[in-house]
Amino acid sequence: MKWEPDILGEGFEACTFQASGADGVQRTATLVRFRMPAEDPLPSAGRRRRTVLFLHGWSDYFFNVDLAKFWTRNGYEFYALDMHNHGRSLRTDSPGGYVADLADYDAEISKAIGILGADRRLPKSADLDAADSASPPGQAPLLILMGHSTGGLVAALWAGRHAGVASQLVLNSPWLEMHGSALVRRAASKMVGPVARFRPEAVIRLPERGFYWRTISSSAEGEWALDDRFRPPMAFPLRAGWLSAVLSGQAKVARGLGIEIPILVLLSRGSANGPFWSEEMRRTDAVLDVNTIALRALTLGRTVTVERIDGALHDVFLSPSKVRADAYARLTRWLRGYADPGAWDDGAASTAPP
Repeated sequence: MKWEPDILGEGFEACTFQASGADGVQRTATLVRFRMPAEDPLPSAGRRRRTVLFLHGWSDYFFNVDLAKFWTRNGYEFYALDMHNHGRSLRTDSPGGYVADLADYDAEISKAIGILGADRRLPKSADLDAADSASPPGQAPLLILMGHSTGGLVAALWAGRHAGVASQLVLNSPWLEMHGSALVRRAASKMVGPVARFRPEAVIRLPERGFYWRTISSSAEGEWALDDRFRPPMAFPLRAGWLSAVLSGQAKVARGLGIEIPILVLLSRGSANGPFWSEEMRRTDAVLDVNTIALRALTLGRTVTVERIDGALHDVFLSPSKVRADAYARLTRWLRGYADPGAWDDGAASTAPP
């Protein structure tokens, strides 16, 4: 495994690796890192390294350069993971976006954390096979695990199963519950369960809606350059096994995860989930029921902060500039209280990317 130049350009590098899950299956994932040209990856004297690992949503990949710059300008080493069957990790012999159990992501997340923990001043061409298992000198880095949408659900479940690894959890519109209520989830689980058991890769035919893509892609009416191979406008085909895995994960959240670390949940103030295009979709979450998510977030752990952001899209950090500036300001305020307060002296933090 070697760091190679990434598709996002200057400062971004990626390494592709394999991780073996509890089922013995080897899966391919890709870790992306960002370092500004003048950045020194070593922490200042007496301060632990501070790192962020970002997990994307379903039928998605990491592309938000501004998000990487925000974290780096505020003293964090930024990494993002394109999980198996997504983005940079797509393979022609596997269905895009598919996973049969959200715990199948555990091995690649844990291996990625091992890699970033050992990633200290390694040359660009350094072989990571040995570094992957090496213990970095001094203390282990402080780790903020950040997830969006389905990646937020994956991050929460992972943190619940791996206590003591991450120091904080930041969730950007996490898909913690189905639309409406737990009753909808239970009904959906009963319907999809038999198909998932016998034909897990069977495609579930539902109306295709590209409304959210329309609001973010520069190929439509948004401002973000998306690679349609990695984030198709209509998303990957929805398969029975994948939906069953999501429903099972949401049921675990509903029972309570008991996460002890501080958790921040960022959400739009409103949702617009109708079957037809509405102008409200330009300033609301067009994917999830945010009111249901806000309530479900309280089952994650004992210290949960929920921030509702006026005008935010499904990914609050892809919202129009004034709205995402608000989101970055709220994230900064939370970090001052929960993520190494001594590092956030007056004037030291940038609330938004340039």
